[in-house]
Amino acid sequence: MADLRLKREFPVAPEQLFAWVSDGPKLLQWWGPEGLHVPEHDLDFSRTGPWFSVMENGEGQRFKVSGHVTHVDAPKSVGFTWAWHDENDQRGDESHVTFTVEATDNGARLVLDHRELGDDEISASHEGGWTSSLRKLEAALA
Repeated sequence: MADLRLKREFPVAPEQLFAWVSDGPKLLQWWGPEGLHVPEHDLDFSRTGPWFSVMENGEGQRFKVSGHVTHVDAPKSVGFTWAWHDENDQRGDESHVTFTVEATDNGARLVLDHRELGDDEISASHEGGWTSSLRKLEAALA
């Protein structure tokens, strides 16, 4: 199983960064790679339970992902399962994501761990998507 770890530093307090990775309205401002919007969702990582989002590109292609928020330890971490849906809305293989927020001398660091991705190709695809999404978060917090 392939795992992915990304780290980004932000010039904001850890509590503020945690809000951006757990609160639904804030999540929506950076959720999904650049060029995609989220017309349907139940994004709220401030509580345990189910979640989903549908991302749509400019050509109208839709990409649904869903899971279950498994833990919330504000303002330190939130974890959730992750599985893409196929064209028949059937969930595929499940992986696990954890957002961890750490204090730094200049603000806060986000550590994104995406585990059990299957193989290196799937991991590389997710790395591209998360990197693009994190650029949106960096812009929102600049």
